[in-house]
Amino acid sequence: MARYHVYGIGNALVDMEYEIDYADLEALGIDKGVMTLVDEAKQLEIMLYLASHHHQRGSGGSAANTIIALSQFGGSAYYSCKVADDELGHFYMHDLREGGVDTNHHTEKDQGHTGRCVVLVTPDGDRTMCTFLGVSGNLSDNELVEAALRDADWFYTEGYLVTSPGARATSIKAREIAAAAGVRTAISLSDPNMVTYFKDGLLEMIGPGVDLIFANESEAMGLAGTDSLDVALDYLKTLSREFAVTRGPKGALVWDGRTLIRIVGNKVDAIDTVGAGDMFAGAYLYGLTQGWDRQRAGDLASAASARLVTTLGPRIRREETQEILLGFA
Repeated sequence: MARYHVYGIGNALVDMEYEIDYADLEALGIDKGVMTLVDEAKQLEIMLYLASHHHQRGSGGSAANTIIALSQFGGSAYYSCKVADDELGHFYMHDLREGGVDTNHHTEKDQGHTGRCVVLVTPDGDRTMCTFLGVSGNLSDNELVEAALRDADWFYTEGYLVTSPGARATSIKAREIAAAAGVRTAISLSDPNMVTYFKDGLLEMIGPGVDLIFANESEAMGLAGTDSLDVALDYLKTLSREFAVTRGPKGALVWDGRTLIRIVGNKVDAIDTVGAGDMFAGAYLYGLTQGWDRQRAGDLASAASARLVTTLGPRIRREETQEILLGFA
């Protein structure tokens, strides 16, 4: 029996979330609804503009949100990442451990700045992200803990790592180690911009194929180079044994290798969609690691994502995840 249900690797970013108006996005000249990489100076300029806005912070990054969600449901998880030897770096590692996640906190930390992500939430609940990677952009093999990776049921990585050649190479190496050890492999496409600007790199990360791809409709169609969801679904079948494509309030489509399963959406009043896809992946992987069928795992993931979007931030409390889980006992 594996020690960990999921071993994840991804960017370590301290999320700083602000509620803003559409006019703020226009004033800042930022594209709505996607993640944009910025340098530290640009991010500080944005934060200065938003100085009068209240914000909250937490350890984030797409894969980290997924891994913590899985842990909150009761799964065992390990997360490899890179932080600096600064206040935010120590905050990040403490937050991970408080979330019940084992991590490579024992590895040497670089001087510099821990990555930050300014998350801008507009009145429609959409999220726009401006990310300064900091030392996370230098994620390398040094952060891999191969013994933990081999002792997991699943390996999970995020598409955001595609933007850094070193991080991309590390993700690819981790996938290869996992596959050789019989650990199932999963990747999230993460963001439409990753598909638009880094498609070749994402395909390199997927390599000869993975066991599970997570994507939303836009990401799936973008990767397939089509405006047809049906064509995109057929294309995903050539890259992965299974997939889950989220569709917002319409639920999700899950391919189990033989059958396309429709997951019904949960009607809620969404105020913040930050982390919805990450939560879906975490809850879905939890279900799979408990031996659930894909329908049940998808229904849990849909319910958890719906609860998440009714609150601010990429996470809900452990007590809330357990409450949701009781409905699937």
